[in-house]
Amino acid sequence: MFGMRPPKKSDSTRYYQLLGISPGAEGNEIKKAYRKMAMMNHPDKGGDPEKFKEISQAYDVLSDPEKKQIYDEYGEDALKEGMGGGGGGNVNPFDIFESFFGGGGGGGGRRGGGRRKGEDVAHPLKLTLEDLYKGTTKKLSLSRNVICVKCKGAGTKSGVGPVRCNVCQGTGVKVSIRQIGPGMVQQMQSVCPDCRGQGVTVSDKDKCQECKGNKVTNQKKVLEVVVEKGMQHGQKITFPGEADEAPDTVPGAIIFVIQMKDHATFVRKGSDLFLEKTITLREALCGFQSVITHLDGRQLVISQEAGEVVTPGSYKVINDEGMPERGRPFDKGRMFIHFTVKFPQSGDMDDGMIKALQAALPAPPPLDVAMDECEECTLHSVDMEEESRRSRHRPGATDDDDDEDGPQRVQCAQQ
Repeated sequence: MFGMRPPKKSDSTRYYQLLGISPGAEGNEIKKAYRKMAMMNHPDKGGDPEKFKEISQAYDVLSDPEKKQIYDEYGEDALKEGMGGGGGGNVNPFDIFESFFGGGGGGGGRRGGGRRKGEDVAHPLKLTLEDLYKGTTKKLSLSRNVICVKCKGAGTKSGVGPVRCNVCQGTGVKVSIRQIGPGMVQQMQSVCPDCRGQGVTVSDKDKCQECKGNKVTNQKKVLEVVVEKGMQHGQKITFPGEADEAPDTVPGAIIFVIQMKDHATFVRKGSDLFLEKTITLREALCGFQSVITHLDGRQLVISQEAGEVVTPGSYKVINDEGMPERGRPFDKGRMFIHFTVKFPQSGDMDDGMIKALQAALPAPPPLDVAMDECEECTLHSVDMEEESRRSRHRPGATDDDDDEDGPQRVQCAQQ
């Protein structure tokens, strides 16, 4: 561009020195040098993080033909001023390392900006069916670790990171040998007591007073958990990045897993609701009215006209009174009512009631047999559970005996 002056030439040898190669080196020589120096200085191997960063910066420039040409001609300052699309220190060293080694080579599982991914933490969120019908917001207080503000995660007063533990040599494991007999030894492993399994230690004098050298402090945080109408058992509500913090780690998520409590009246199946309703024989035959209290407190009046018989075990359905659909709260499922008919007990009806019923109900079909040629039998009431228990405890009883014996049989008398 007219009037633009070429940049002032600065040092163009430092990057070559960092990689241990001569100025003007090309291609494979640069790659081999970076591989060697990066493995030697990687922080996970006990290397200096700043030296590792500089080595990665050098490789980023020298492996790019355009940046390398600018660096060779004008030096490092020209790249910092924006020539060649950057290269002035904004490169993530762990990204370069992982791209070079294909994500391996001692990278320690680093992802996303060179930092490890922390673990997600799941908590159960117990809710009533009313909560899921109407929607609700729960404020939950949680305790988590956060990077120490005072030492910024170094764990030290000086700001210099911890050093490799001399007891376990950075492995976090202490190995001890115990003799258990002549010529026999047992090798035992335990968490290193000096570094508590971390592989690094901080001297007592240099420990940060705020976090006691732990790099993190404990923090209480209140999360507002919004439960949408229609959410279901097992669904998750996620808060990314709200789990424990740690140095060189991307915090995981806090995940709340919905656990629906049993309800006294309703059973939920998807977007439908089911309830049991017991009515008398009179109501089943002559009609009825009844009130159902819904999950939002509304009173629903259900009725059956006289003459519309409700048979035992039958179902009736009310449309649009089930659970709301998540994201579409005005779209609702159905409410199914399962009817049980309660019959009168023996002795509840007198002769007048029996005669009235006989007159009102259809007569039974006549017996198409000659009574003098039949045997008369007497029916007895039976408790099937008691009969089953009695059969199982009878001496010598087997599963086959249960099938054959069963309850007391009808007694018959020869006419």
